[in-house]
This record gives sequence, structure tokens and C-alpha cells, in this order.
Amino acid sequence: MAKVGIIGGSGLDNPDILSDSEDLRVSTPYGDPSSPLKTGTIGGVEVTLLARHGRQHTITPTMVNYRANIFALKEAGCTHILATTAVGSLKEEIRRGDLVILDQFIDFTRLRDLTFYDSFEPGRPLHTAMAEPYDAGLRNLLIKTAGELGLPFHPRGTVVTIEGPRFSTRAESFMFRAWGAEVINMSIAPETILANEAGIPYAGIAMSTDYDCWKEDEEPVSWEAVLEVFNRNVEKVTRLLTSVLPRIAEQG
Repeated sequence: MAKVGIIGGSGLDNPDILSDSEDLRVSTPYGDPSSPLKTGTIGGVEVTLLARHGRQHTITPTMVNYRANIFALKEAGCTHILATTAVGSLKEEIRRGDLVILDQFIDFTRLRDLTFYDSFEPGRPLHTAMAEPYDAGLRNLLIKTAGELGLPFHPRGTVVTIEGPRFSTRAESFMFRAWGAEVINMSIAPETILANEAGIPYAGIAMSTDYDCWKEDEEPVSWEAVLEVFNRNVEKVTRLLTSVLPRIAEQG
């Protein structure tokens, strides 16, 4: 039976959406996760919600305990993970409020714990394949569902993940565009890596909130602008998640 972990998921803890909810405080060998896990059901599907930056958004991107978060979801029995994230657009055609179903990442972080394997057992080195980091089955369900809902979305996109909490310089923004990245954020690459190591199918739903700072005819990104666009469009992500969950459960 499918049990879906949802990272981020603003608005899904609404009692009108999440039924039979309860908080589960857990600890892991890697420390405490960012928030208590909130378990319940959405449309009859078992879900576990985790607030990546804490429920009051107090944890900076670099300081998120990604290992504890993924480990906690696995220990809670999650068979799949859907992650939501706000991103800056590096392409003119990815507009504010558009969703992007991620298919690749570039990890530009330097300070994160990116593996569960601090050492190998003798004769058993473990190197996780990462050519296709986002689960194809989950991506296909998200793409099909987003299309049926008529949401503004892009069926693929490469995200570059940087350290935070500062935003990019304009030179960096131009560099990331030259690398072929479509969107930019501060969190999702480490999560993706660790979910793959843990063997949990993982997919990312990105919402474009700004144009970073490469677009010189607009004001550079600010947190206030990000929050305003995110809050105005978060209902799109909620609709997509609540609609796709039964399909994930059907596939098991």
C-alpha cells in the first residue's frame, strides 16, 4: 500500500484537506528532522507531511538536516516522496506562477551532508546511480494530472541548487543560464540525492516565483516578492498534489 511523504506542501495541513491527522515526533541517527511529522489521509491516501524549513520557516536552506528528513520519512514507511519547492526562473518562458516537473538537477552546494554513507563496509563500496534522479513513474503521473487540471506547467526542467540564504549575483545567474539550467533554488538537490540513496521514488514540483536577477529589465528577486507570488499561486500545487495522490495509490 502506498504511503506518500510530502515535503513542503504548504496548505495541505488544512483540516479540510488532511483527515485523521496527528503529529509524530521522531529522532534519527542523524539528529532531528526539520519538524514533527504530520500523518493522516488525503482522499483516502496515507500521507506524511514534513515542513522542510520548520513549521515557522526558521531553518535556513544550508542548515536543513536533509539526512534526518529523508531518514525519518523512510522510517515512517513512506513508499514515495513528493517535494514542493519555490524556484527562480532562468528562462523567459517559465513565468511567475508556472509549475515545473523537474527531471534533472545541478548541485552547486558546498556545505551539505549529501550521503548516508560516511564510510563503506570492507569490499562493499556503494555508489548511487544518479543519471535520472527523479522517478519516471511519478513524473508521468504529475505531468498527466497537471495537464488534465489545466495548470500552467512545464513537463521538464533542470534545477540548480545553491547555498542560501543569499540570492545569486547577476554574474552567477548568467552562468547558471549558460549551463542550461531552467530554474534555481536552495534546497532540492540534496534531498533528491538522499532519497535516491534511500531507495525511495522521489519527484519534485517546482513553482516559479521570480526571475532570479538575470532579467535586467526587472527588479532583482527579493524574499518579499517570492512570498507574495508563492502565496498567490500555492493553490495550484495543492490541487496537483491532492489530485495525483489517488493515482499513486492505485499504482501501489
